[in-house]
Amino acid sequence: MHSMTGFGRGSATTNDGTATVEITCVNRKQAEVVVQSARELNELEPQIRRNVLEHISRGRIQVSIQFERPGSEATPVRVDLKLVDALESAFHQISSHLQREVTPRASDFLRTPGIIRIEDRGIDPATAWHAIEPALQTAIAQVIEMRATEGRDLAQDLRTRLDLLEATAQAIATLAPGRPDRYRGQLLKRLRELDLELDAQDERVLRELAVFADRCDISEEITRLDSHFRKFRDYMSANEAAGRSLDFLCQEIHREFNTIGSKASDATLAQHVVTAKTELEKIREQVQNIE
Repeated sequence: MHSMTGFGRGSATTNDGTATVEITCVNRKQAEVVVQSARELNELEPQIRRNVLEHISRGRIQVSIQFERPGSEATPVRVDLKLVDALESAFHQISSHLQREVTPRASDFLRTPGIIRIEDRGIDPATAWHAIEPALQTAIAQVIEMRATEGRDLAQDLRTRLDLLEATAQAIATLAPGRPDRYRGQLLKRLRELDLELDAQDERVLRELAVFADRCDISEEITRLDSHFRKFRDYMSANEAAGRSLDFLCQEIHREFNTIGSKASDATLAQHVVTAKTELEKIREQVQNIE
């Protein structure tokens, strides 16, 4: 089981340059890959996305890519000599018109657009990919390792909380069968207080107790809870991404405890339900971090 948060960094060098890849992952219901790179590398985005999604199925994954050429490689600088001559000629015309010598300075040449050009040869995507791919795989491996480590910590926390949920459900199951007897005692007590003494075997009392017993029966809910708990542990131990399945199970478990709470009509049972729902909310918060 993996978490959805992680960070990885990889670097690789070829004769054509050095690629550095950083991957940051945060929580998200679906998988979203965002690639940040030089404009010349835009055509590599589909390959990058495929590589990432082969290993990560959920979360917002930001991939930052930098590619640098070898430091010894000089950047070409070009001078437009025709434009230099044209600028020089323009100053001669200005001098002739003003009838005094006006000479251009170096700053005039530098400020004139087009005289000096720094030619960027651009980045060839196919060439850059030879360095980007191994750097990307290294970053992905680090992300997976970090997500797995955090996933193990999350799993341990979830198992502890799930143990508490199961213990609470067992306590409810133990108390529930005695609920009709407690209700019978309360019913007969109220009748006596109202001077309506009835025999405990009176048909009307028995009918009321039968209706109450049927209404407050939670055996089905307890059975479904046991099934959900087993499935929860199965998902946690599986090799596949379990986040969505665990989130769905949390909803189902919450529904069962809600139903038990509505049937309880008993302060002790109700308190157990409150405890279970409080712990379940903590589990749901943790599940949001799971891939």
